[in-house]
Amino acid sequence: MLTIAEVKSTCPYCGVGCGVLVSTDGANIVSVRGDPDHPANFGKLCSKGSTLHLTTRAGGRLLTPQVRTERDAVRKETNWDDAITQVAERFAAIIREHGPDAVAFYGSGQLLTEDYYALNKLARAVVGTNNIDTNSRLCMSSAVAGYKATLGMDAVPTCYEDIDHADLLFIAGSNAAWTHPIVFRRIEAAREKRPTQKMIVVDPRRTETAAQADLHLAILPGTDVALFHAMLHWLIWEERVDLDFIAAHTENFSALKSLVRELSPAVAARLCGVPERDIITAARWWAESGNVLSMYCQGLNQSTSGTDKNTALIGLHLATAQIGKAGAGPFSLTGQPNAMGGREVGALANLLPGHREVNNSAQRDEVAALWGLSTISDRPGKTAVEMFEALERGEIKAVWIACTNPAHSMPDLTRIHSALRKAEFVVVQDAFAASETVAFADVVLPTTTWGEKSGTVTNSERRISRLTAALPSPGQARADWQIFSQVGVELQKRLAPNTSLHTAFSTAQQIWEEHRSMTVGRDLDISGLEYQSLIDIGAQQWPLPSGSSAPRVRLYEDAVFPTESGKAKFVANGYRGVAEKLTAKFPLALTTGRTRDQWHTMTRTGRSAYLLGHDAEPQVQLHANDMTRRGIAEGAWAQVRSVHGSVIMRANATESVRSGQAFITMHWGQNFLRGKVISGVNALTSSAFCPQSKQPELKHAAVHVELFTPVWSVAAFAIVPAAQLDAARMRWLDHCGSLDVAYAVPIEGEVCGLWCESATSEVPDAQWIEALDALLFSPETQVLRYDDVTSNATRRVAVRDDFVVGARLSGGTIAQPALQWLRSLFLTRTNVRSLSRWLLAPAPPESFIRTESKTLCTCFGVGESEISNALNEAAGDAATRLKTVQQSLRCGTNCGSCVPELKQLARKAALAAPQAA
Repeated sequence: MLTIAEVKSTCPYCGVGCGVLVSTDGANIVSVRGDPDHPANFGKLCSKGSTLHLTTRAGGRLLTPQVRTERDAVRKETNWDDAITQVAERFAAIIREHGPDAVAFYGSGQLLTEDYYALNKLARAVVGTNNIDTNSRLCMSSAVAGYKATLGMDAVPTCYEDIDHADLLFIAGSNAAWTHPIVFRRIEAAREKRPTQKMIVVDPRRTETAAQADLHLAILPGTDVALFHAMLHWLIWEERVDLDFIAAHTENFSALKSLVRELSPAVAARLCGVPERDIITAARWWAESGNVLSMYCQGLNQSTSGTDKNTALIGLHLATAQIGKAGAGPFSLTGQPNAMGGREVGALANLLPGHREVNNSAQRDEVAALWGLSTISDRPGKTAVEMFEALERGEIKAVWIACTNPAHSMPDLTRIHSALRKAEFVVVQDAFAASETVAFADVVLPTTTWGEKSGTVTNSERRISRLTAALPSPGQARADWQIFSQVGVELQKRLAPNTSLHTAFSTAQQIWEEHRSMTVGRDLDISGLEYQSLIDIGAQQWPLPSGSSAPRVRLYEDAVFPTESGKAKFVANGYRGVAEKLTAKFPLALTTGRTRDQWHTMTRTGRSAYLLGHDAEPQVQLHANDMTRRGIAEGAWAQVRSVHGSVIMRANATESVRSGQAFITMHWGQNFLRGKVISGVNALTSSAFCPQSKQPELKHAAVHVELFTPVWSVAAFAIVPAAQLDAARMRWLDHCGSLDVAYAVPIEGEVCGLWCESATSEVPDAQWIEALDALLFSPETQVLRYDDVTSNATRRVAVRDDFVVGARLSGGTIAQPALQWLRSLFLTRTNVRSLSRWLLAPAPPESFIRTESKTLCTCFGVGESEISNALNEAAGDAATRLKTVQQSLRCGTNCGSCVPELKQLARKAALAAPQAA
């Protein structure tokens, strides 16, 4: 009989930092549940967190080091000693010949704090370079720069508890309902308890968050600064600013006041594309609210004016004294689980441990003394975009990429791929083989991942949690900090023999204790926090200096700020538009974002077919008018082009974007979507970045969209053992990558399988098609065949033991009714003995026609059409209908991630219902 053990961990996805209880049988993670004692989530988990155990299945893991000795050679498995030796020797040779700045390190907000610290010390103390940056540069650096420019330090001054005390929630550039679902659950609960609480949402799209707002400001992309300055203009004009607070606790207000003098709500309305009255309403609600809590994320940050957007919003708080009290303040919603931990240890090009700065000589000297060095390099390090540009130029010769996937996530992917191909030496440290970046590696270092790691992370409200590994390391995988430490030791022996070894760490706690010592006397002082107390007491916020009885829940309650004068600073930077202007050639404004159930580049969430039921295929979303003008029907193939590249995917009409705009999620890359050119939304985006934060403008690109009419298409599905899904998907993509577009995703019902589609302007030859069938169907299956030579249409249906186990339909057009029916038979495990004569028909028997829809409730597998039908049949107002349906279908009663969409459907059903006379 198996013994089930339960250990504490945290979720590895967004910055909410939810506590997770992980159940394991010693060999596998069998289930997860929310930790009811963790103050970030109190037992709740979203759809991604509640299915974490499904992403830990076997297959697709990197388990053995791999090396190649020549650039065009195939990598071969090796042992750790050889892999570490090769990395150390190649880095040492490059450093000796070209200097320490000829190498670079690129990390991730999903590293633990101990991992981050070991990487940072390797780069700065062993190599002597500041060329260390992470993918946090892509998500949070504008928020960091904004906090430091205004409040004096990189620290979120608020906490989750403030949601319950706010009179006005001002959400800008965040679809929190999908990107931070547990925070949004708290928002929903607060609004139910306090019906007077108002919510304003600023977002170009009508997202699930915006749909629940009392006021939605659907501004044009990139115009946030104009909006915030117009609101300040009105507040000043109507004498609704707090002049006493401004005089006593701030600086530079007069400069900002002069700047916004001419930017009235009327002027901003024309710039932002929203009614003047709505801007005034937003400003008036802000003025009338006792406590205003703003919450913001990538919509503000991922912009060439990202820092200006942050400082303009914080300026509204300072002008009205909406900071340093319960329910008030600017709350940056961290994108990744430990982006804040990375900043704490200085793992960004411009930072040093303990929130110190590279450009501050006194702080460099402090770090050097604490590390036992004579000096710390004063040369500015390359930030993310700059790093890969330098790699492409040959200025940087070698790069070490850890726990992130820049071959998918960086902007202007054509240049990123070119840089990685030109690099002399690429090290990739990852847990998953399917990461697009792994293909460029000369050395692959297998690392542990969620459920196998122990250490600490810091969430959005400055709360440090400790993780405990639930399983031992699989194969030869090692913890990230161990790899950094071991390579650092070997590298130092080659570069500076007979000196103390800076990265000779033996435990994660040893690293954490050193990190803690670096914070003494700093704004994030955690000298009063014991490593064991994070287990005994639970997650704790910083600062918590030695001698303190409790951590500080919110900052600046005394209105004293960590600046030279002790005062906060207004920043007077004017409105600037987006980097890429719309033209006749590229007339549509593309914005990017996330879908509800996926995370980043899907190397983890894409392993679970359940999480693909809600958003099952790559698509470009357009306003119906724009699709009509371009002759693009619903579900047709469309080509999206920018000056940087192009992608082909299905088109979908949506009410969430206005005419003249387009939307594509960030998740689809060459791992799932492939073609003759580099695929994924970041093939379209620009590498232009904010001059202060160096964060690229991933939220906007000027694009052209047109109908793509393939000469030949293929759609298929096949049964695949769960452990082989990743490999089967990659085989399909490799085979079909020569076509204009190909995608492949897991599907799951009673069986586990693979769903694939491709389209091309040239018909493949018979041998190519036969090879495709060999990938899909095992030899022991019975394959029914239909060929129409005149139309070049073919159908194959694989049957085993009277069940459909796969199918392929191809030709100039595909019989969609037949395809959907066959897929339904496959997913529902329907016995087809009596249906055999229909299996090759172009359409199913009328009695079997079913309407498929996306899975709205992942937890209970309930589709949108089933929910809509039930809501239409229910009686009463929207809330009553929703309650009735939830009682019968259980949708939205577990993790709650689908609740925002359920509420929208319930409102539609109530509005459409006949009104009683």
